[in-house]
Amino acid sequence: MEISDKKRLKDLQKEFNKQFPFLQLEFYARPHVEGKSSSENDLLKNDLLVGEVRNIHNSGMVEIDGNMKVGAFEQLLRQMYGLNVQVFRKSYGKWLQTWATDIWSLNEQNQRGQILGSR
Repeated sequence: MEISDKKRLKDLQKEFNKQFPFLQLEFYARPHVEGKSSSENDLLKNDLLVGEVRNIHNSGMVEIDGNMKVGAFEQLLRQMYGLNVQVFRKSYGKWLQTWATDIWSLNEQNQRGQILGSR
């Protein structure tokens, strides 16, 4: 996933979703507290430019390893690129924040989304 100030948040969402089709990436104005969900009031519109929503303006390519824990992935994007993200997984027809299962890998979350997403 390539991160630069000139990309839109929705472009990052699409790149993430190509690798993990049963997960969704959302962006927030503030970071969430570990073990807590992100506030819906802080949800950012996905047509914003990356450069408009962050203070750390590093650019680069993020190689997303499916074995990476969700919490580690979210922390990486916050620390390296200034992006506050929350991974969502579909479960029984609803998109749920994965904060309670941040110790699962991205692959585990995606597999669970595949199994539970259509139920």
